[in-house]
Amino acid sequence: MKTSLQLEITYEQILSLIRQLPNQEKIKLTKELEKEVIESKLSQLLQTFKTDELDITTIDDEVEKVRQELYEKRKR
Repeated sequence: MKTSLQLEITYEQILSLIRQLPNQEKIKLTKELEKEVIESKLSQLLQTFKTDELDITTIDDEVEKVRQELYEKRKR
């Protein structure tokens, strides 16, 4: 049986607890927080560029055009 507990805790209290951690634990916590921020930013970025106007055929066509332009520039 799981029991949940909710605490009201301030930022200063959290910071105080973190400062008591050994350095290795602080590093682990930092990496976890970085991961969370990166995932959040990536989600925002994906949402920003989400569109129903593009399909794979349109993307493939554009990629081929760019490849052809690059190929022709290298030939010169």
